[in-house]
Amino acid sequence: MQDRNFDDIAEKFSQNIYGTTKGRIRQAIVWQELEAILATLPAGPLKVLDAGGGEGQIACGLASLGHQVLLCDLSEEMLQRARLNAEEKGVSEHMQFKQISAQQVGQHLDQPVDLVLFHAVLEWVADPEAVLAALYNTLAPGGVLSLMFYNLNGLMMQTLVLGNFGYMQADLRKRKRKTLSPDYPREPEQVYRWLNEAGFEIENKAGVRVFHDYMRDKNKQTERFEEILALEKRFCRQEPFLSLGRYIHVTARKPINRTNHE
Repeated sequence: MQDRNFDDIAEKFSQNIYGTTKGRIRQAIVWQELEAILATLPAGPLKVLDAGGGEGQIACGLASLGHQVLLCDLSEEMLQRARLNAEEKGVSEHMQFKQISAQQVGQHLDQPVDLVLFHAVLEWVADPEAVLAALYNTLAPGGVLSLMFYNLNGLMMQTLVLGNFGYMQADLRKRKRKTLSPDYPREPEQVYRWLNEAGFEIENKAGVRVFHDYMRDKNKQTERFEEILALEKRFCRQEPFLSLGRYIHVTARKPINRTNHE
């Protein structure tokens, strides 16, 4: 099994993820969680690692606040898009770019980082436990992992709401590799267990798109976007909505009194 490289579908990814109402909600909820995280970290400038950072929307936002960001990705096409994004936003001086995997990034750091972003990547990697352990070791004690993963519960709910019984009977295995449907949807309790085993302490969880994707009238996703977004922000941390988000964001901290895991 190999980790996914998005060189072949970068443009499709950009149009279908970032250029949609679902992408705007995703960005908004992640920023809401990041603002809460930043309030618990030193004033900065922070050292930030964006592992599998794609086009760098979040990374550029952090760089615009003066933080120093290293964005890594397996895809050269994504890195080119991230570089262009950084140039357009005037934040290139606060950013570095490397074409490496999340597992390799520790070899390229001079010192530990304060914040790791790992957004919508865990569902594409073949050995998630190894990746989380590697990211743990890049963090300074007291540092935070901002993790967002594709939620198996949300996938199951959406599949059944749409009446796609064939997909359910195939155990949610996709037929085509070159699609935006993640290779390895993650079961939340398993992810939380992996985080604990890696040494992290989970502090907060939030559902991403807890309502938007389940709406019958898709036109309202655009027509009533601001109302939907307000409800998403209001209920994203509350059960049962949190656990039905299409993605789940987890704030996980490396304890100050614990050493790196080998």
